[in-house]
Amino acid sequence: MTRVPDVESLPPGIVNLADHEAQARTRLDAPAWAYFNGGAADELTLRANRAAWDRLELWPRVLRPLAGGHTRVELLGRTLAHPILLAPLAFQKLAHADGELASAHAAAALGAGLVLSTQSSVPMEDVARAVQSDPGRGPLWFQLYMQHDRGHTLELVQRAEHAGYEALVLTVDAPSSGARDRERRADFRLPPQVRAVHLDTLLPLAPRPLQAGQSALFDVLMAQAPTWDDVSWLQSRTRLPLLLKGVLHPLDARQALGLQVAGLVVSNHGGRTLDTTPSTAAALPRIVQEVGGRMAVLVDGGIRRGTDVLKAMALGADAVLLGRPYLYGLANAGAVGVAHVLRLLRDELEIAMALTGCRTLDQASPALLGDEEINAIK
Repeated sequence: MTRVPDVESLPPGIVNLADHEAQARTRLDAPAWAYFNGGAADELTLRANRAAWDRLELWPRVLRPLAGGHTRVELLGRTLAHPILLAPLAFQKLAHADGELASAHAAAALGAGLVLSTQSSVPMEDVARAVQSDPGRGPLWFQLYMQHDRGHTLELVQRAEHAGYEALVLTVDAPSSGARDRERRADFRLPPQVRAVHLDTLLPLAPRPLQAGQSALFDVLMAQAPTWDDVSWLQSRTRLPLLLKGVLHPLDARQALGLQVAGLVVSNHGGRTLDTTPSTAAALPRIVQEVGGRMAVLVDGGIRRGTDVLKAMALGADAVLLGRPYLYGLANAGAVGVAHVLRLLRDELEIAMALTGCRTLDQASPALLGDEEINAIK
């Protein structure tokens, strides 16, 4: 079993994920904080993600038999100790010198799944070697952005397969960056020692002159943006299960069903791309209804408490992805901080299960939330 290196101690007084956030704010410089913590435009979606989970109420059941309860779930043919995975976050060396390696060690030690970003600051092979032999680890997936050079995309896929990654997570909701005002005000730039190591050999998109009336966005960048045909192409080039991350609309879920992808991640990119999109809690039950159990459905966005995890499971999610909070833990104490975040969230999930009468997570249903609550999410 992977042990988290006890090289750093956790700052005192941290008892929940909000405390981790407050402490991380004091450790990260202003540009890095703007990059990690900010959202797009007026950050309405960023705030809506959190508010939507808060609005959902849990309706406890009492006097139910709970002995022998557990948090185990099934996901893509594997039994997980709990339904919490670490979402793909770019440039983690901005938060801590160990970067993604620290997060991987913590995830393995706590039995959490890990989704490594294309824009990782540590090579995928190093991350896989660090945790792959651990029998208690969760699933190891690789998040993929389609590159304008298909050959480079295919190289990343082959590297992930060779390194032992178990699934690909294709991000589909960010063909362009959002209007991130907070980042621009902070003049965020990557420091020289931090880079997306998987993109070192990718040649930049060749410049082309624009004709009158043309747009640099639509006639250059969007001309290279992936489509459903690229999803089919990717499926034909890999033996790994493929999940699509960034699906909010049921019609997109229906199209994904037609392609028989392995799963969907209900996500609005943490509020970092298109502002004013629905919260993920609002979109989740609609996607679950559309796919009807025919593929895995995960969700991210705004999850800060074990009660949020239970609510997501009650709405039909198979698992959740945790984003910013583990980055805060990383900034606070490296692998120890990430492990603490995961431990807090799992402990809170168990408490929430016990106090709502759920011995196992397959007992979490919309009845926990009340029918009117599902319809009231905005």
